[in-house]
Amino acid sequence: MKDVIKIWKERDKILEGIKNRIFKNADVEYIAAERMKICATCSFLDKQGTSCIVSGTEPCCGLCGCSLSLKTRALSAACDDHKWLAEISPEEQIAMDRHLLQEDNPQTDETTI
Repeated sequence: MKDVIKIWKERDKILEGIKNRIFKNADVEYIAAERMKICATCSFLDKQGTSCIVSGTEPCCGLCGCSLSLKTRALSAACDDHKWLAEISPEEQIAMDRHLLQEDNPQTDETTI
């Protein structure tokens, strides 16, 4: 149950990581690669996935249980061991997503986003 609560609390960051993993962006990929370099030297790195909150998402962080493939791509996420910081706040991420959706769909009313 503890894992379900953690996933629920972090759902916005998880979805951001999924979105950024599917819809690749060179800047996000650069940040993710730099973060992964740091994670690769960390004692909490779990390549086998024994401490992943969701099985099959390795490599993950042994400290927080997050999939590193997703967490490193979530610009609003920070390392739980303070080895790398969030690039933007969750509120800035939401605003950026709304702006990008508005650019892609100019007829869309911002209140429906």
